[in-house]
Amino acid sequence: MVSRLGYACMSLSAMPPDDDRAAAVLRHAFDLGVTFFDTADRYGAGHNERLLGRVFAARADEIVIATKFGFVGDPSDPGGVDGRPEHVRAACDASLRRLGVDVIDLYYLHRVDAGVPIEETVGAMSELVTAGKVRALGLSEAAPATIRRAHAVHPIAALQTELSLWSRDAEAGPLIAARALGITFVACSPLGIGFLTGEILSTQDVSPGSRLGRSERLAPGNLEHNAALVHRLRALAADVGCTPGQLALAWVLARGGDVVPLPGTRNLNHLQANVAAVHAAVDAAHLRTLDAVFALDAPADRRKSAAGLAIVNR
Repeated sequence: MVSRLGYACMSLSAMPPDDDRAAAVLRHAFDLGVTFFDTADRYGAGHNERLLGRVFAARADEIVIATKFGFVGDPSDPGGVDGRPEHVRAACDASLRRLGVDVIDLYYLHRVDAGVPIEETVGAMSELVTAGKVRALGLSEAAPATIRRAHAVHPIAALQTELSLWSRDAEAGPLIAARALGITFVACSPLGIGFLTGEILSTQDVSPGSRLGRSERLAPGNLEHNAALVHRLRALAADVGCTPGQLALAWVLARGGDVVPLPGTRNLNHLQANVAAVHAAVDAAHLRTLDAVFALDAPADRRKSAAGLAIVNR
């Protein structure tokens, strides 16, 4: 069991990292009732896992830690993903050491390795469960057919995939497949990498180094179109009496109790606002309006770059 909303730790290892500030954010998230923390061996080349392990060393039994493996090189290169059984075992042992725990609550395959049958990768992951090193298994950005094949080898507890008003592709396939198999859907980037906070209306509003700054949706022509959607979101949020980001999170929460949004932030005030989204007074009429304004094809351009989509299992 996890909190209704999780916390994505990746930004805490953004350069330059500030461990004191990061620790304060993690502790505050826990104090606000967040018990689900998501990391990966790739984030900060292991820094993120070590940070999480240090901060929650005395509270590991009070939280659920999810970590991911699979990236071994350039994330835009299909050859930069490794799902071989030998890598599964080595990566898990390394994550256990960095986290300082005896067992990982939820262990994800970060991206599906196109060169290794999913049955072999998940088979090796299932051996980790048998060995007591992992409690539950997950997949990230996997296609429905892959999800079903993996689940036939060992029960998959969670599927992590992008889902937001800004990126609704998953509703047409992965979410349906996950729900049919009783798999929890963990919605990463539920705020559209910051776009849905309502604060990004020009390229000048993008923080240096932000992933959003590399999005083709902020390219000339696309930005103007997408900023118009943000203006609609801001108007709707004012009508509801919450922030645009809270309304965007409330929309994800309304997808169902088996959908867990996973926002991340290094700002304590933003963290508090995100957690408060579970109490946003959003009614059916507001949700219908959001569905119409943010239809699948409403945002200009793709949710990821061509290189990013090249390693997404479809």
